[in-house]
Amino acid sequence: MNAMNNEHVTLSLGPASEQRPVVMRGPADMAELLPYLLGFYPDDSIVAVGLQGPDLHQGGVIRADLPVSPAEWPAAAEETAALLLALSERHGGRPLEVLLYLCQDPVPAHAPPPVEGLRPLADQLRAAFGRRGVPVKESLCVSAGRWWSFLCRREGCCDPAGNPVRRGPDPGPAAAAATVAGLVPRGSRKAIVGGLAPVGPPEDAAQREALVGAEPRAGAVTREQGLELLEQAFAEFAAGARELDEERTARLLFALRDRLTRDRGVEYVRPAELAPAERLWRFLARRAVPPYEGCAVAPLTLLAWASWVAGDTATARVVLGHVLRLSPGYLLAELLYESMNDGMAPGALLAAVEAQRRRREERAAGPESGPESGPEPESGPVTDGGPESPPGPGRAPGGARRRRRGGRRKGASTGSAPADRGPDAPGHSGEPGVDARGTGPVAVLPAPGCGPAVQGRPARGVRLGRAGACASAAAVRSGTGVHRCRSTRRAARGVRGAH
Repeated sequence: MNAMNNEHVTLSLGPASEQRPVVMRGPADMAELLPYLLGFYPDDSIVAVGLQGPDLHQGGVIRADLPVSPAEWPAAAEETAALLLALSERHGGRPLEVLLYLCQDPVPAHAPPPVEGLRPLADQLRAAFGRRGVPVKESLCVSAGRWWSFLCRREGCCDPAGNPVRRGPDPGPAAAAATVAGLVPRGSRKAIVGGLAPVGPPEDAAQREALVGAEPRAGAVTREQGLELLEQAFAEFAAGARELDEERTARLLFALRDRLTRDRGVEYVRPAELAPAERLWRFLARRAVPPYEGCAVAPLTLLAWASWVAGDTATARVVLGHVLRLSPGYLLAELLYESMNDGMAPGALLAAVEAQRRRREERAAGPESGPESGPEPESGPVTDGGPESPPGPGRAPGGARRRRRGGRRKGASTGSAPADRGPDAPGHSGEPGVDARGTGPVAVLPAPGCGPAVQGRPARGVRLGRAGACASAAAVRSGTGVHRCRSTRRAARGVRGAH
């Protein structure tokens, strides 16, 4: 069999991985460890794992949606190879070899296994990496709890029905070692996204009616009123509440379209706040019923941020990918997504958010709080949430006037205006560091398509290299820093998800 056979591949997984590396001893281990690499079970996915160094330890990991149309497969293969190499070169050099997975689930009953149908894509991926000088160590098809090797060419070597990923009720040695290293898959990608779907009948009718009623009045709500509504809702969830009435829910969903109101929600990440914050964001996201799905973008991004801070990186990645399908280009989601894909930990962002919150609390407790003392104006009507706001059903995309990114408001100072901080990061500063205890850098591309509020816009793949430069620029808090960030975004825009 022209495959991995019993050659060992070392993976650095989890917080204990430096002391207890997880070793794959063949394709069976490779198939069983797939969900541990990502933190969730991929479905309808292309996964590429770079192998680094003489011991072939795990480097960068890429997951992209499996294109439905075979016409898109050549482009998907080229983009996957290019992105894995770009990610790897940013973190230790080019991979020496690569592991490939093609996952397709679920398979209809009585349908033939997908291995032969996916073989052309496997060959295109192998050729794309070969053109870049990176040989494929192993290439597997994984479906319905079974695996096949695309590299197996010997007659009668492999069972046409595939090999079971798990041969018994208990995990194999490699999966057990990954569990000891602190990794537990959190379900499938589709299941995680499915748990965030809008509520259905009979709850959706009352919520839709409340959204329809609140939309005409949303523009007259002041930022101060929106912040008060948010703080009251969070206080209730912190006290144990699990829902709000439909009218307040609708008003809060519209209030969170304002960037600065949403950024107040970013602050709810102190240890005692994480659980109620996640409950609130989930509740709000699921109340963004059709045709108001765009209102879920802000609470979903806040949910992903809280999940990342809480250590649930897998859920955060899946949720951010979902956000970028609903609203491609949503800046806070892009920044968080790319920071995670660059292997960064949330610590530096978290410290900066906490410092900003403390400054705001100190100003609120002080005897004076003039107009220059606050981080943002908190009164006056909020007529538009800024360039990130997903348009509602009654507002065409791009219909609201947008202020050019990096530009200044008339009369604003150059060094202290929060509007000039950078890529919509919630007051962050400093350079986030790489979490050396976790896995290598993982890039999880958003799927093609978008929500109804942004139809016609293509989904974006992960663009490497932006997050670190933006964090540094935000620390400078100057117009020059913002333009540095914008130029970095342009330079890194070459890699997109297949669509």
